[in-house]
Amino acid sequence: MSAAVSSRGQASGSSMTRRIVLLRHAKAEWAQVSDHERPLADRGRKDAPVAGRKLADSGIVPDLALCSTAVRTRETWKLAVHEMPHRPRTVYEERLYEASLGDLLALLNETPEDVDDLILIGHNPGMHALADALADDGEPDALARMSRGGFPTSAFAVVGFNGPWKSVEHGVGTLLDYWAPHD
Repeated sequence: MSAAVSSRGQASGSSMTRRIVLLRHAKAEWAQVSDHERPLADRGRKDAPVAGRKLADSGIVPDLALCSTAVRTRETWKLAVHEMPHRPRTVYEERLYEASLGDLLALLNETPEDVDDLILIGHNPGMHALADALADDGEPDALARMSRGGFPTSAFAVVGFNGPWKSVEHGVGTLLDYWAPHD
């Protein structure tokens, strides 16, 4: 290899790849409360820390976390972030709850330029739709696993892209990693 490769997979001197982690909330109860107030199920309380450890093992240390205000996403994030070496600044974002693909892209476009790695903790169908929309190509094994398994609870996808946040749009990224519990 002629150029040195950084931990982000970029040749020295080239622009740094930004990464977006899309984490779906862990398994929730079907309790007799509003959808927004649904807590995690026992399985969710077990899977969320495992997702956090997998993210920590990947070496990704998000600069910013945007988390839906729903109870299940806040509980997922609390359990997952506890497993990470560094707690990023966290913003609880109402627009992530029941967000459309357009809403999610708009949130990404608003990300401050000093953020290199961002994590969104949200819901389906939005997390899966966003991963599909952003990742024009990717690591073949990750693409196959995401295609085969969908985007179950506690799953995450990591999408890399170059450029400013305001330029994030369909097809701009590469799927770098995908993980799901029980896969």
